[in-house]
Amino acid sequence: MKSIQLALIGVLLAVGLVLHAIIPGILGAMKIDMLLTMMFLAIILFPNKKSVAVTALATGVISALTTTFPGGQLANLIDKPITAFVVFGLYLTLKKYHGNVVLVSFLTAVGTVISGAIFLGAAAIITGLPAPFAALFLTVVIPTTIVNTIVMTVLYPILQMVTKRSNFAYNA
Repeated sequence: MKSIQLALIGVLLAVGLVLHAIIPGILGAMKIDMLLTMMFLAIILFPNKKSVAVTALATGVISALTTTFPGGQLANLIDKPITAFVVFGLYLTLKKYHGNVVLVSFLTAVGTVISGAIFLGAAAIITGLPAPFAALFLTVVIPTTIVNTIVMTVLYPILQMVTKRSNFAYNA
């Protein structure tokens, strides 16, 4: 892994950290997780096992440090690596569509739903949920999926434009 890759992953996750830290908790103190969008961008920018592992681990730790959800620390450490490798696998499987904003938006939506389900499931097992699973899923995970998909739809074309102008080659 090159220094430039680590630096860019760090910048994306720093932006995600700021967004994750300032967004208030909703029902049951669960937050809209904008850090996921940045994790997905990093996976798309550097789709290799090492980069995905580093990104997933860093995202899990950052989310764990900024969570307001009871038991969210362990749930984030479980959820982020699983979600990252599922999205990575889907991205590699759909290789013929790389560079397409629809693919990236689809991966963001699917990844956010998977992340939310794993997070809630892990939290339910570890500490219990402050509200029913369905209520948390419908009031936090679904809106988060919509927000993250919209944000990715806006950010991804910008990322493509910046990388083309800077002659930075990535694997999209």
